[in-house]
Amino acid sequence: MPIAVTGLTKRFGGKVVLDRFTYAFPETGAVALMGPSGVGKTTLFRILLGLERPDSGTVSGMDGKSVSVVFQEDRLFPGLTVLQNAEVAGSGGAEWLARLGLGEELNARPDSLSGGMRRRVALARALCRDGEIFLLDEPFQGLDPARKREVLELFRELKSRRSLSPGAASTPFCTACRTCSPPRRRTTTRRRPPFWPMR
Repeated sequence: MPIAVTGLTKRFGGKVVLDRFTYAFPETGAVALMGPSGVGKTTLFRILLGLERPDSGTVSGMDGKSVSVVFQEDRLFPGLTVLQNAEVAGSGGAEWLARLGLGEELNARPDSLSGGMRRRVALARALCRDGEIFLLDEPFQGLDPARKREVLELFRELKSRRSLSPGAASTPFCTACRTCSPPRRRTTTRRRPPFWPMR
């Protein structure tokens, strides 16, 4: 069953973040959600995960599905090694960390890593989870252009057999434009975040 949101509205105080937002995600492939800060991307992300309740509207298709998540924050355990952090929710950490350029850092602690390296550990943890759906909030945060390209290629390999919805970013990242189809209409409205289907 495809994931769909229908008529989602969410307010914080007097501020309307989502206003009757409706979208049906594809069953396979990837969707990139782009827009400036405050457009409602993370709010939608949290609603999909059940961490936030909408004021009105419905979410369907998420029940019973396993989800791999990368939050806006890395959320690593400081007392665990890189490998242990990656394998908190699954297995295969050494392989995914190597693919992400961290094969020499398996026994390091998060506080010894750069911000970009910690982000890659968070990505490896999501890959170890091996979910049916990947929800990635600002997945390229802290990564340099070369690493962004590497991560994009890795997820391009996976997207033919998984739903990656959505890859949220606070600002459009140029490296993603190579992977996403051009939008029919650009918008920065707070009420209807733009989704770009990935090729």
